[in-house]
Amino acid sequence: MADEDRKPEAEAQTADLEEVRRVFGPFEADLIKSFLESQGVKCLVRGRMAPFIYPFTVDGLAEFKILVNKSDAVRARELLAQVKDEAAEDEGPGPEDK
Repeated sequence: MADEDRKPEAEAQTADLEEVRRVFGPFEADLIKSFLESQGVKCLVRGRMAPFIYPFTVDGLAEFKILVNKSDAVRARELLAQVKDEAAEDEGPGPEDK
């Protein structure tokens, strides 16, 4: 019964938030959160703590969601895409490019 009472409260708290990334591990989630906040985008990480007990992904147990205000969602996605593009450039040509 107590869990049912908390569900509407949790939904109300995240009503103005939008998911911009989903990752499988707390370390990657914290890295993304730190990066976005360094760029002035406040965010929240929601996930399950099971990966510390079971270090594998089973049915979403190690899934973490990065949430930002809806008004910041476009900017957050652009920042994350830019970082991904820069990381791909730093890696250089792959074996299939040779």
